[in-house]
Amino acid sequence: MAKEMTLEQAFEKLEESIAMLEQDDLSLEDSFKIYREGMKLIQTCNDKIDKVEKEVLKLGENGELDEF
Repeated sequence: MAKEMTLEQAFEKLEESIAMLEQDDLSLEDSFKIYREGMKLIQTCNDKIDKVEKEVLKLGENGELDEF
């Protein structure tokens, strides 16, 4: 099984996709393929950020979870 991509790796790959989409000689078919891959990367980034936000909680003095 492939190792899961880190958030930093996903952002790097997304930046590469953006650079490729900015090329003038890219075919429409290739553009759509890169766009779809980019949308998947954005979803991966959002999922990872959501996970981190949920983990960044602390136990308050009253025993309740508070945002960090």
